Amino acid sequence: MAQRAVHWGTAEIGSGQLIPFIAIAFSLAWGIFAIFIFAPGWAGEAFGQLSGSHPFFILAVYAPAIAALLLVGLRAGLSGIRRYLSRLLLWRASAWWYAFLLLGFPAISFAGALIKGNAASAPLLTEPIGALLPAMGFMLILGPMEEIGWRGFALPVLQRRLAPFWAGLVLGVIWAVWHLPAFVLSGTPQAAWGFLPFFAGSVACSVILTAFFNNARGSILLAMLFHFQMNNPLWPDAQPFDMYLYVAAAAFIVWINKRALFNRASAVTEVIPSAPERVQAAS
Repeated sequence: MAQRAVHWGTAEIGSGQLIPFIAIAFSLAWGIFAIFIFAPGWAGEAFGQLSGSHPFFILAVYAPAIAALLLVGLRAGLSGIRRYLSRLLLWRASAWWYAFLLLGFPAISFAGALIKGNAASAPLLTEPIGALLPAMGFMLILGPMEEIGWRGFALPVLQRRLAPFWAGLVLGVIWAVWHLPAFVLSGTPQAAWGFLPFFAGSVACSVILTAFFNNARGSILLAMLFHFQMNNPLWPDAQPFDMYLYVAAAAFIVWINKRALFNRASAVTEVIPSAPERVQAAS
């Protein structure tokens, strides 16, 4: 009985797929929001008032993930989607980054809330944990799902042409602008925020997450946890001061990671991981 090696192709996503990804992510999300912006009365009667838990709002939030999975599926089929999502199993990163993930976000949020003067109103301090668990569970499956597209798909493609710092900066601008319609709609979480601080904070967080993402060798899981910590319902409402603190944190992280962030050598550029060689028995 002879052994025959069967190779699975990488079926890697081409750099030209970035434009279709952005087009789908924006068209789906902005198309949904446009209905509620330009026909609010009809949309409210037909679909109910928009809120952070409205099915259409959730669909809009999922747009980057939908775009990524659609393009990966068209390029590599179900096998490619499975390999793409296998990056949800990557969890190794330096202890420094885990410390930032677990401690940095509450520190920034509470520091911003102290400046704002409402740190004592943080749900972590005022609500029983049992009452917060449903909100935490919902937030785990809301915003973090974006990262299947933003960091899972778009960032590796951008890093083929740009150093990580610039790739993170460009993606941060795209990411922030993609949220823009939510700022003009009542009922959304962003409706009470200022866009310019959010824009600055989003770009800063994108640069921070780029360094983390490359250290974790392209982990979608850790990108999702990073996103969850940004929106964790345990933290106080520190807008807009937490956004300014993210900018300061990004400047510090860029300084201590400048070799990696301005050098493409350590950048993750693979979207669909190469499958391991499969050995089949052949007679």
